Amino acid sequence: MEPILKTENLWKVYRTGKMDVPALRGVSISILPGEFVSIMGPSGCGKSTLLHVIGGLAQATSGRVLLDGNDLTTMNDAARTLLRRHKVGFVFQRFNLLPTLDTYHNIVLAQHIHGNGFDPHRFEAVANLLGLSERLHHKPSELSGGEQQRVALARAIISEPKIVLADEPTGNLDTKSSATVLALLRQLNKDLGQTIVMITHNPDAATYGDRVLHMRDGLVVDGSAAQS
Repeated sequence: MEPILKTENLWKVYRTGKMDVPALRGVSISILPGEFVSIMGPSGCGKSTLLHVIGGLAQATSGRVLLDGNDLTTMNDAARTLLRRHKVGFVFQRFNLLPTLDTYHNIVLAQHIHGNGFDPHRFEAVANLLGLSERLHHKPSELSGGEQQRVALARAIISEPKIVLADEPTGNLDTKSSATVLALLRQLNKDLGQTIVMITHNPDAATYGDRVLHMRDGLVVDGSAAQS
């Protein structure tokens, strides 16, 4: 089986004044379709930078990023934006929902942005799976943190992306809501075959993945099967 995502000797170097600061130092990883991979490491280890580069939000300094056979490192900003729109779903710690729109329109807007139009059958299936059917007409301010993250999950998967990238998706949630969101990510992976890469600093959260990649100082230092 061909990897859905592969990086080869990936470097990301930031220029700070007269100094070069490497955030990624030759990262090579391979993720298969249908995998749920957790990436762990201390603050500043490069895990969020890695997520941004593989998701096309940032340009690599050198090396390669192959996403569904497309080399992001040879693309300009416009091409990466188009690839992101059609192949990547993002889930962020801060939800990033539009505060003036209700749940229904936050999700539907994502379908239109991705260019797929409105698919009522897909919408109904996602809303039911994530337990949002009774909250469709509530704005973000009327939802709990856990509910807001479920809306963010729905928005991320509504257009059937090749991969979902989740950056500390439980970072702003209490223990109960965190467990619910992590269980839903696992369900999306198992029931829908959704490929997921999740950044986390929480060892308990990491165990929801099939395997865990450990990062330190811009390098992947260990990769192993998760212990649930």
